Amino acid sequence: MNPELIKQLGDQLGINGLPYAIPIHPNLVHLTLGLFIVAIGFDIVGALFPLEKPLFKFLAIPATRSNFFDVGWYNMLAAAVITFFTATFGFYEMLLAQPPTNTKSAWGLEAMNTMLWHGLGGMLILFLIVLMTLWRGFQRFYWRKDASRQVQWLYLLAGLLIFALMFAQGTLGAQLAAEFGVHINADRLLRSGQNPNVLLK
Repeated sequence: MNPELIKQLGDQLGINGLPYAIPIHPNLVHLTLGLFIVAIGFDIVGALFPLEKPLFKFLAIPATRSNFFDVGWYNMLAAAVITFFTATFGFYEMLLAQPPTNTKSAWGLEAMNTMLWHGLGGMLILFLIVLMTLWRGFQRFYWRKDASRQVQWLYLLAGLLIFALMFAQGTLGAQLAAEFGVHINADRLLRSGQNPNVLLK
C-alpha cells in the first residue's frame, strides 16, 4: 500500500487512533454483559420462585413467576442482537490498533497475543450467546411452554459457566486498555511521563 495513502488515513483518525473520539467497543461490551447477566439472573429467580414467594409476599412485592421468565427471555434476545455489534466494533477497532511490542500483561502475554485471544474469545462468546438464545427460545415456545418453570437447570448452569468465560474475556480486554493503552493515548502519555492535557488538545 502507498505510504502516502497510509499517512493520509492516519491523519483522519482522532487522538485515540479511531475515526471517532472514544472507543465504541468497550461501551457495547458492558451492554452485552449487563443484558446477559440480567437474563440469567432473572431466570434463576424465576426457577427458584417457589422458595422466594413467601419473601415477595412479606415485602408486598406483586411478583409472578412468568414475569421473571419474560425478563430473562427478552434480555437474552437483546444480548444476542447487541453482541453482533459488540463483536463488529471490536474487530474494527482491533484492525486500527497499534499495540506496543515491548510490554507484557499480568498474564505474561504480549499485546498482540492478548488482542488475538480477546478477538477469538469475543467470537466464542458471540456464538455461545446466540446458542443460549436459541436454547432459551425453544424452552419458552416449545419444550417447556406449559411448564411452570420455563428454563432447564442445565441451561442456568451453562449461563453461569459463560459468566466465568466473560470474566476471563473481560480481563483480556481490560489489559489491552489499562496495561497496553490500546486506543487510549492519554494512558500511554502518562506512562511516558508526559502531560496529556497539553499534548492531546
